Amino acid sequence: MAKTRTRGPAPTYSRVVPGVSGRVLVVDDNKVIRQLIKVNLELEGFEVVTANDGAECLDVVHQVCPDVITLDVVMPRLDGFGAAAQLRADPRTRDVPVAIVSACTQQEVESGIAAGVDAFLAKPFEPTELVRIVRRLAERKDQRDGTRGAPAGRGRG
Repeated sequence: MAKTRTRGPAPTYSRVVPGVSGRVLVVDDNKVIRQLIKVNLELEGFEVVTANDGAECLDVVHQVCPDVITLDVVMPRLDGFGAAAQLRADPRTRDVPVAIVSACTQQEVESGIAAGVDAFLAKPFEPTELVRIVRRLAERKDQRDGTRGAPAGRGRG
């Protein structure tokens, strides 16, 4: 019988360079889409936290304190528009930029505007367009908050 080596817990590390791009809460019920969005944003220096639906988004948003939230529209328990409306109604999250990432119809875009959504990205999307929108929303939040201390241009292009 051959000996086997037992490994201890794997070391954990953050892929995030402090102060580079910000934290994004990605909300989508499709695991593949969540992972696709997560990977593309992490490659651009964002820290990404995910949630499976709008209800989970509302459960974790105050612990995560994201700079930007991306929401799918059609999800179980609470859809993207319902989540956006509740985020806007809460004084702690009313100013967090929200982008809808979904196969949007004109009616959905109008519903999103009514719910206070800041941007729309239609599925299927180009990863570069996703990054551009999220970065723009994060920078707009930074300007409004005046909270980022990163040197000008660092991690932004």
